Amino acid sequence: MFNAPGASSLEPMDHTDRRIVLFTSAAHGLVHTYELSIPILMTVWLAEFSMTAATLGLIVTIGYGLFGVGALPGGVLVDRYGSKPLILACLGGMAASFVLVGLSGSILSLALAIGIWGVTASVYHPAGLALLSTRVERTGMALGYHGIGGNIGIALGPLATAVLLLWFDWRVVSMLLAIPAVVVLVLGFFVDTRPTAAQSTAAADGGDPAGDNDTKGKVTLSTVLEDSRALATVAFGLVIVVVMMNGLYYRAFLTFLPDLLGDLIDGLVTIELVDPESPYAEEFDLARYFYVAILIAGVFGQYLGGYLAERMAVERALVYVFGSLVLLALLFVPASATPATFVAISLLLGVTVFTIQPLEQAAVAKHSPPGTRGLSFGYTFLAIFGIGALGAGLAGLVLTVASVRELFVVLAGIAAVAAATAFVLRRRGE
Repeated sequence: MFNAPGASSLEPMDHTDRRIVLFTSAAHGLVHTYELSIPILMTVWLAEFSMTAATLGLIVTIGYGLFGVGALPGGVLVDRYGSKPLILACLGGMAASFVLVGLSGSILSLALAIGIWGVTASVYHPAGLALLSTRVERTGMALGYHGIGGNIGIALGPLATAVLLLWFDWRVVSMLLAIPAVVVLVLGFFVDTRPTAAQSTAAADGGDPAGDNDTKGKVTLSTVLEDSRALATVAFGLVIVVVMMNGLYYRAFLTFLPDLLGDLIDGLVTIELVDPESPYAEEFDLARYFYVAILIAGVFGQYLGGYLAERMAVERALVYVFGSLVLLALLFVPASATPATFVAISLLLGVTVFTIQPLEQAAVAKHSPPGTRGLSFGYTFLAIFGIGALGAGLAGLVLTVASVRELFVVLAGIAAVAAATAFVLRRRGE
């Protein structure tokens, strides 16, 4: 079920839909809270376990790799068991993994705990997005609120971890971080995710075997291959290209952004919010806080993406937003000439980068059958977190052999490819 723009899609959400959106948004925020608390904890683990940065980097890379690769089998499990059981399992697994992190007494046990987090967290995106796109009437706005929850976790998760480390030992902090997942897990049991009578009737009329839940019954290798063939359409292929380009842009832009901001801000402004003689002076970095501000600006982008998804064809909105990313990328370095223009362009980039997410998720929902929704989002997040992860390496390579200016030209090129692909998708629809 995907709602095209129209008057009916603008009706207020009912109570049940609001609870589903709140539940999935909270779970989404926690996934990214744990994802980005790990780099903060890494600074402590290096000293605690007396290991090299290379060893710790390998351990964390494996966990993050499982987080991305697990999205595809996670999508298969969603189609087999339904969304809600997978989201609950994700929350329980993430809580257990961070308890295990706090109990870790060796490098091996720490690696196991992070690996468990990666596996259990990997099922969330296919499950959460499949639930929203099949169960909530106002799909576009639901995806926008869901993205806002993710952005809150992205921005505030690392901040909360850093603050807790000022007061508690890292083992205590790890266990404290597990508590919110347990709370959302318990509340999730009381969220009704069963389709309404009208949705069940529509599914039956459309030949979808889903009845009182969002599963499709027994899933085997042959059914997975059959569903994959059903997704092997030109339209869905174009959507995946858009998703990959967004993943590349996202990782290439955000991975080195704190360092880039530091270099550019140092030449623009001199602000002494901390006494130079203070013991905190060495730890204070204005670029880090500006980076968090850019991520928080993404909250408005998520809302804007959901708003656009309900008021115009999603393909057309993607063309406009990716076109804006082309322009903003080309303006980023010239804008560093003055503080005002630099802040404006940076925040606009933060808003626009995250506006894409609800739109691309709405495009996946629109161009995939409801019965394969879990699998379709599995492929989607494999592309975003798997292929998209290459964006970090691409950014590092460009910065090594060239400069910041060339990096943003490359980003503009990536966005241009995505805009062109979305335009082709739009023309096919017309």
